[in-house]
Formats: sequence, C-alpha cells, structure tokens
Amino acid sequence: MTGTTDRIVVTGTPGTGKSTATALLADPFDVVHLNELIERDSTLWTDRDATRDTLTADLDAIRERLGDWSGILESHLAHHFAADRVVVLRCHPETLVTRLQTRGESSASIDENAEAEALDVILSEAVAEHGTDRVYEVDTTDRSPEAVAEELRTIARDEATPRVGTVDFTAYL
Repeated sequence: MTGTTDRIVVTGTPGTGKSTATALLADPFDVVHLNELIERDSTLWTDRDATRDTLTADLDAIRERLGDWSGILESHLAHHFAADRVVVLRCHPETLVTRLQTRGESSASIDENAEAEALDVILSEAVAEHGTDRVYEVDTTDRSPEAVAEELRTIARDEATPRVGTVDFTAYL
C-alpha cells in the first residue's frame, strides 16, 4: 500500500496464519509485523511474563511509534489500532492446537488460545472497536497461505464486502 493512506490490520488468535499469509504480501504492500517490532524495541512493552514467555505491550507507545501509518499491520493485537479495514483470521481450534504444538507453545498457552478462538474473543473485540462495516472474518482452517494471502489482497484493494459471524467454532467447547 505504499503511497496510500489505507490502513489494514490483520489480526486473529495466535496460530491462525497471520504472519505466514502477510509475509506473502510484502510486495507491493508495506507490512508491519507488530510482534517482531515489539520484541526488537524495549520501549514498546512494559513487562515480561516469564511464566507465559510473553511481553506486555504498551499500546500507547506503539501508537506513538506507528504515527500516521499506512499499509498492513499484522498481530493478534492489531485490532486495537485505528484502521480502514480489519481482517480477523480464524481457524478451527483443533487445527489451531496442532499448529501451536508444532511451534512448541506451552500446553497452557495452547489451551488458552484454542478456547479464545472457540469463543470468538478477537472477532468480538474487533467488532466492538471497529463495527461490522469494517471487519472481515476469514476462515483459514483448510486454506493454503497463498489462498489466504489472495483474499487479503482482495480486501486490501477494497474489493470485498465486510462480513462477520460466518464462522462458528463453539461446538469445540
């Protein structure tokens, strides 16, 4: 999105495919992988949770650092930032568990994320923050990263209709 003022965030529970799909968009889009930025810059987080091996992000410091950004912002936190379009990647919790196990996540983290995905936590937060007219729900469960990236391109070009409530994983619970 170089040279435009469009701000697209790609968010979702860890393991839904955000980093993988957005890495395929680097040309021609400017993509910021927010978690990598936070890890590299200690002024963007306030605390390290040793038990969960996570950082507590300072959203105000991140907003200041991003400034008047444009392009694609990717992270499970991205929906907390102003955006023109918000894409929430979704994945069936059973598939999510497998993906997170492959990444070496702890059992506690895996359980927490699978439950959050089944309960639509990030989707609910995104809709509360941005409304249904700017949120796009995309199920990545049985899709290749390339197919997800192509759908993200379509959304980024504003060639798709916002949609929420199309995915239901509550039976997992």
